[in-house]
Amino acid sequence: MSKNDDGAPVVRRIDRILAFMSLGLLLVSVGCFFATMIIGEGIWPVVLVVQAYGPIVAFLLLLVLLVMSFSRRGKANKR
Repeated sequence: MSKNDDGAPVVRRIDRILAFMSLGLLLVSVGCFFATMIIGEGIWPVVLVVQAYGPIVAFLLLLVLLVMSFSRRGKANKR
């Protein structure tokens, strides 16, 4: 595993993308939840789908990020 000058491991672009996608999706789904709670009238299919499946997809993205990180660290420790 490559390291910075200060000894910290390098964070790859895909790791940042997965982390920010997960956080963004979770924040959007929480916002959709509050929007349906406040307004309450009408059915917004997109809002309801994001509210229902957003946290699940965000959790799966975090799991992918963890698996990638652990496998990279395991390979680095074998060397």
